[in-house]
Amino acid sequence: MSGHSKWATIHRKKGLIDAARGKVFQKLAKEIYVAAKSGAPDPDQNASLRMVVDKAKAQNMSKDKIQKAIDKAKGGTEGENYESIRYEGYGPNGVAFMVDCLTDNRNRTASFVRSAFTKSGGNLGTDGSVSYMFNKKGSIVIPGEYDEDTMMMAALDAGAEDFEKIGDNYIITTDEASFTNVKEALESENVKEFLECELTYIPNIEVELNEEQIEKVNKLVDTLEDLDDVQDVYYNLKED
Repeated sequence: MSGHSKWATIHRKKGLIDAARGKVFQKLAKEIYVAAKSGAPDPDQNASLRMVVDKAKAQNMSKDKIQKAIDKAKGGTEGENYESIRYEGYGPNGVAFMVDCLTDNRNRTASFVRSAFTKSGGNLGTDGSVSYMFNKKGSIVIPGEYDEDTMMMAALDAGAEDFEKIGDNYIITTDEASFTNVKEALESENVKEFLECELTYIPNIEVELNEEQIEKVNKLVDTLEDLDDVQDVYYNLKED
Protein backbone atom coordinates (compact mmCIF):
# COMPACT_ATOMS: atom_id res chain seq x y z
CA MET A 1 0.00 0.00 0.00
CA SER A 2 1.30 3.42 -0.85
CA GLY A 3 1.30 5.84 2.02
CA HIS A 4 1.32 9.05 0.02
CA SER A 5 -2.27 9.32 -1.08
CA LYS A 6 -3.90 7.07 1.48
CA TRP A 7 -7.50 7.45 0.43
CA ALA A 8 -6.74 7.00 -3.28
CA THR A 9 -5.18 3.65 -2.48
CA ILE A 10 -7.93 2.68 -0.02
CA HIS A 11 -10.58 3.59 -2.57
CA ARG A 12 -8.85 1.38 -5.13
CA LYS A 13 -8.73 -1.49 -2.65
CA LYS A 14 -12.46 -1.12 -1.95
CA GLY A 15 -13.16 -1.34 -5.67
CA LEU A 16 -11.22 -4.57 -5.88
CA ILE A 17 -13.12 -5.91 -2.88
CA ASP A 18 -16.47 -5.12 -4.48
CA ALA A 19 -15.36 -6.88 -7.65
CA ALA A 20 -14.01 -10.00 -5.93
CA ARG A 21 -15.53 -10.08 -2.45
CA GLY A 22 -15.56 -13.87 -2.25
CA LYS A 23 -11.81 -14.12 -2.80
CA VAL A 24 -11.13 -11.40 -0.23
CA PHE A 25 -13.25 -13.18 2.38
CA GLN A 26 -11.47 -16.45 1.61
CA LYS A 27 -8.11 -14.80 2.33
CA LEU A 28 -9.41 -13.18 5.51
CA ALA A 29 -10.80 -16.52 6.69
CA LYS A 30 -7.36 -18.07 6.20
CA GLU A 31 -5.76 -15.26 8.20
CA ILE A 32 -8.33 -15.65 11.00
CA TYR A 33 -7.77 -19.42 11.03
CA VAL A 34 -4.01 -19.04 11.38
CA ALA A 35 -4.31 -16.43 14.15
CA ALA A 36 -6.85 -18.51 16.08
CA LYS A 37 -4.83 -21.71 15.70
CA SER A 38 -1.60 -20.10 16.92
CA GLY A 39 -3.16 -18.76 20.13
CA ALA A 40 -6.39 -18.60 22.09
CA PRO A 41 -9.48 -18.82 19.83
CA ASP A 42 -10.97 -15.84 21.67
CA PRO A 43 -10.24 -12.36 20.26
CA ASP A 44 -10.35 -10.90 23.78
CA GLN A 45 -7.45 -13.16 24.79
CA ASN A 46 -5.52 -13.17 21.52
CA ALA A 47 -4.29 -9.78 20.29
CA SER A 48 -3.31 -11.12 16.87
CA LEU A 49 -6.73 -12.67 16.34
CA ARG A 50 -8.48 -9.52 17.55
CA MET A 51 -6.54 -7.45 15.03
CA VAL A 52 -7.45 -9.77 12.14
CA VAL A 53 -11.10 -9.85 13.21
CA ASP A 54 -11.17 -6.05 13.25
CA LYS A 55 -9.65 -6.06 9.77
CA ALA A 56 -12.32 -8.51 8.58
CA LYS A 57 -15.12 -6.45 10.09
CA ALA A 58 -13.80 -3.35 8.32
CA GLN A 59 -14.19 -5.28 5.06
CA ASN A 60 -17.79 -6.13 5.96
CA MET A 61 -17.11 -9.81 6.52
CA SER A 62 -20.11 -11.26 8.35
CA LYS A 63 -19.94 -12.42 11.97
CA ASP A 64 -20.96 -15.90 10.86
CA LYS A 65 -18.03 -16.20 8.43
CA ILE A 66 -15.61 -14.87 11.04
CA GLN A 67 -16.87 -17.32 13.65
CA LYS A 68 -16.74 -20.20 11.18
CA ALA A 69 -13.03 -19.57 10.58
CA ILE A 70 -12.41 -19.44 14.35
CA ASP A 71 -14.41 -22.62 14.93
CA LYS A 72 -12.41 -24.39 12.24
CA ALA A 73 -9.22 -23.56 14.13
CA LYS A 74 -10.80 -24.79 17.37
CA GLY A 75 -11.52 -28.15 15.76
CA GLY A 76 -8.19 -29.71 16.67
CA THR A 77 -4.85 -30.36 15.06
CA GLU A 78 -6.22 -31.56 11.74
CA GLY A 79 -6.55 -29.13 8.88
CA GLU A 80 -4.33 -26.90 6.84
CA ASN A 81 -0.89 -25.92 8.05
CA TYR A 82 0.07 -22.53 6.69
CA GLU A 83 3.36 -20.70 6.91
CA SER A 84 3.96 -17.01 6.46
CA ILE A 85 6.36 -16.00 3.70
CA ARG A 86 7.37 -12.56 2.53
CA TYR A 87 8.75 -11.91 -0.94
CA GLU A 88 10.60 -8.73 -1.79
CA GLY A 89 11.48 -7.37 -5.17
CA TYR A 90 11.11 -4.72 -7.83
CA GLY A 91 8.23 -4.32 -10.24
CA PRO A 92 8.04 -2.19 -13.39
CA ASN A 93 10.03 1.07 -13.38
CA GLY A 94 11.85 0.26 -10.15
CA VAL A 95 8.82 0.23 -7.84
CA ALA A 96 9.65 -1.70 -4.66
CA PHE A 97 7.26 -4.49 -3.61
CA MET A 98 6.72 -6.55 -0.48
CA VAL A 99 4.32 -9.48 -0.88
CA ASP A 100 3.05 -11.26 2.24
CA CYS A 101 1.72 -14.78 1.75
CA LEU A 102 0.13 -17.60 3.74
CA THR A 103 0.75 -20.91 2.06
CA ASP A 104 0.65 -24.66 2.56
CA ASN A 105 3.00 -25.15 -0.40
CA ARG A 106 6.06 -22.94 -0.46
CA ASN A 107 7.25 -24.11 -3.91
CA ARG A 108 3.88 -23.38 -5.52
CA THR A 109 3.71 -19.89 -4.04
CA ALA A 110 7.28 -19.04 -4.98
CA SER A 111 6.65 -20.14 -8.56
CA PHE A 112 3.48 -18.07 -8.95
CA VAL A 113 4.94 -14.92 -7.35
CA ARG A 114 8.17 -15.15 -9.34
CA SER A 115 6.20 -15.61 -12.56
CA ALA A 116 4.09 -12.51 -11.84
CA PHE A 117 7.20 -10.38 -11.33
CA THR A 118 8.98 -11.78 -14.38
CA LYS A 119 6.02 -11.22 -16.71
CA SER A 120 5.75 -7.60 -15.52
CA GLY A 121 9.40 -6.91 -16.26
CA GLY A 122 10.34 -6.99 -12.59
CA ASN A 123 12.36 -9.37 -10.47
CA LEU A 124 12.41 -10.86 -7.00
CA GLY A 125 15.15 -9.80 -4.60
CA THR A 126 16.64 -11.19 -1.42
CA ASP A 127 15.23 -10.78 2.09
CA GLY A 128 15.69 -7.18 3.19
CA SER A 129 16.32 -5.88 -0.32
CA VAL A 130 13.35 -3.45 -0.17
CA SER A 131 11.84 -3.78 3.33
CA TYR A 132 14.06 -0.97 4.61
CA MET A 133 11.99 1.38 2.45
CA PHE A 134 8.83 0.68 4.51
CA ASN A 135 7.69 1.40 8.06
CA LYS A 136 5.06 -0.66 9.88
CA LYS A 137 2.16 1.60 10.80
CA GLY A 138 -1.41 1.41 11.99
CA SER A 139 -3.91 2.61 9.41
CA ILE A 140 -7.41 3.56 10.57
CA VAL A 141 -10.09 5.07 8.35
CA ILE A 142 -13.47 6.18 9.69
CA PRO A 143 -16.36 8.04 8.06
CA GLY A 144 -16.25 11.82 8.29
CA GLU A 145 -19.71 11.98 9.86
CA TYR A 146 -18.21 12.29 13.34
CA ASP A 147 -17.17 15.62 14.87
CA GLU A 148 -13.67 16.33 13.55
CA ASP A 149 -12.27 18.04 16.65
CA THR A 150 -13.52 15.25 18.92
CA MET A 151 -12.05 12.53 16.71
CA MET A 152 -8.75 14.36 16.30
CA MET A 153 -8.28 14.93 20.04
CA ALA A 154 -9.22 11.34 20.88
CA ALA A 155 -6.79 9.94 18.30
CA LEU A 156 -3.87 12.26 19.08
CA ASP A 157 -4.25 11.92 22.86
CA ALA A 158 -4.09 8.13 22.43
CA GLY A 159 -0.82 8.38 20.50
CA ALA A 160 -1.78 8.80 16.83
CA GLU A 161 0.99 10.20 14.63
CA ASP A 162 -1.24 11.84 12.04
CA PHE A 163 -4.90 12.76 11.57
CA GLU A 164 -6.28 14.18 8.34
CA LYS A 165 -9.54 14.45 6.48
CA ILE A 166 -9.41 13.23 2.89
CA GLY A 167 -12.65 13.34 0.96
CA ASP A 168 -15.47 12.24 3.25
CA ASN A 169 -13.28 10.27 5.64
CA TYR A 170 -10.80 10.68 8.46
CA ILE A 171 -7.42 8.99 7.94
CA ILE A 172 -5.47 8.20 11.11
CA THR A 173 -1.90 6.90 11.14
CA THR A 174 -0.28 5.41 14.23
CA ASP A 175 2.92 3.62 15.13
CA GLU A 176 2.61 -0.10 15.79
CA ALA A 177 2.60 0.25 19.58
CA SER A 178 -0.21 2.84 19.70
CA PHE A 179 -2.51 1.20 17.16
CA THR A 180 -4.81 -0.60 19.63
CA ASN A 181 -4.95 2.37 22.01
CA VAL A 182 -6.03 4.71 19.22
CA LYS A 183 -8.71 2.32 17.99
CA GLU A 184 -10.09 1.91 21.51
CA ALA A 185 -10.06 5.69 22.05
CA LEU A 186 -12.16 6.16 18.91
CA GLU A 187 -14.53 3.41 20.03
CA SER A 188 -14.92 5.21 23.37
CA GLU A 189 -16.19 8.18 21.35
CA ASN A 190 -18.90 5.92 19.89
CA VAL A 191 -17.21 5.21 16.56
CA LYS A 192 -19.00 2.11 15.29
CA GLU A 193 -17.77 1.83 11.71
CA PHE A 194 -14.16 1.42 10.59
CA LEU A 195 -13.56 1.55 6.84
CA GLU A 196 -10.02 0.30 7.43
CA CYS A 197 -8.41 -0.87 10.63
CA GLU A 198 -5.12 -2.73 10.27
CA LEU A 199 -1.38 -2.71 10.61
CA THR A 200 0.19 -2.02 7.25
CA TYR A 201 3.48 -0.95 5.69
CA ILE A 202 3.87 2.62 4.49
CA PRO A 203 6.82 3.57 2.26
CA ASN A 204 9.38 6.12 3.41
CA ILE A 205 10.80 6.31 -0.13
CA GLU A 206 8.36 6.75 -3.02
CA VAL A 207 8.64 6.45 -6.79
CA GLU A 208 6.79 8.94 -8.99
CA LEU A 209 5.66 7.67 -12.41
CA ASN A 210 3.54 8.77 -15.36
CA GLU A 211 0.10 7.31 -16.13
CA GLU A 212 1.35 4.64 -18.53
CA GLN A 213 3.95 3.46 -16.04
CA ILE A 214 1.41 3.46 -13.21
CA GLU A 215 -0.87 1.24 -15.27
CA LYS A 216 1.88 -1.37 -15.55
CA VAL A 217 2.47 -1.28 -11.80
CA ASN A 218 -1.25 -1.65 -11.07
CA LYS A 219 -1.41 -4.63 -13.43
CA LEU A 220 1.25 -6.38 -11.35
CA VAL A 221 -0.60 -5.47 -8.14
CA ASP A 222 -3.81 -6.96 -9.54
CA THR A 223 -2.02 -10.13 -10.66
CA LEU A 224 -0.45 -10.62 -7.23
CA GLU A 225 -3.64 -9.90 -5.31
CA ASP A 226 -5.47 -12.44 -7.45
CA LEU A 227 -3.17 -15.24 -6.24
CA ASP A 228 -4.84 -17.34 -3.54
CA ASP A 229 -1.69 -17.50 -1.40
CA VAL A 230 -1.11 -13.73 -1.37
CA GLN A 231 -2.54 -11.88 1.63
CA ASP A 232 -1.13 -8.36 1.26
CA VAL A 233 0.81 -6.39 -1.33
CA TYR A 234 2.79 -3.28 -0.39
CA TYR A 235 4.56 -1.04 -2.85
CA ASN A 236 6.13 2.41 -2.92
CA LEU A 237 4.41 4.03 -5.89
CA LYS A 238 3.56 7.67 -5.24
CA GLU A 239 -0.16 8.11 -5.87
CA ASP A 240 -2.02 11.40 -6.05
